[in-house]
Amino acid sequence: MDQYFVEDALLSMTSHIIFIIITWKVLQAVNLDAFFQKGRVFEIRVLMILITIAIATSVSNFFLDLITWSSSIAYLF
Repeated sequence: MDQYFVEDALLSMTSHIIFIIITWKVLQAVNLDAFFQKGRVFEIRVLMILITIAIATSVSNFFLDLITWSSSIAYLF
């Protein structure tokens, strides 16, 4: 039983980290400088980090839920 929790935790952490990296790379292409005053580099970076975490966590949770739901389909039949 404990092995299941370890595997689940590792899968969740790995998924979140991978999606954070992917989201960060994608957000690098967005020019947020146009929406901020000049010289607000720190604020832009903080906003990008928060947006990255929010988007990546949502996407990661979606895929983790999909994995859970697809494994539960076996109990349907």
